[in-house]
Amino acid sequence: MMTKLRVPRLWLALALALLVSVPFFAQASATERGTGSLVGVWRMTSLEVGTEGNLQPVPYSGQIVFTKSGTMSVQAMNPDANAPDTPYTKNGYEAFYGTFTINKAARTFVVTVESSLARDLMGQSLTRAFRVSGNTLVLTPPNPAEGWRATYQRV
Repeated sequence: MMTKLRVPRLWLALALALLVSVPFFAQASATERGTGSLVGVWRMTSLEVGTEGNLQPVPYSGQIVFTKSGTMSVQAMNPDANAPDTPYTKNGYEAFYGTFTINKAARTFVVTVESSLARDLMGQSLTRAFRVSGNTLVLTPPNPAEGWRATYQRV
């Protein structure tokens, strides 16, 4: 003899709704973590370097990616094969990845480098000032005397 288990449809619907919503509510949203305006893929439109107040364009290309979960990766390349290496580059190429946190009041983020083409960057915490205006992201060093500015467009 078989016994039928009766579960009211309302309870079944509520149980299903709870099951589906738990992962959504279990993690803080990108907005709650303050990463909302940065999250996404950005394509580099310009890089300028030089002394403070006298920045000159450099023909770099690249992209930066910020995820909802708080990771960031960047890669960029100088097309000049004879460009000297910098602390961030090897053979004119820059690539690193890590976790980031935002200081909304200071309009800065800090990326803790987990992996990098330039191995000396691994483990370092790099601070960047940022400004998002519409679909444009501008990154600069917190100290303008370092003399660079990278501009990106949201993809």
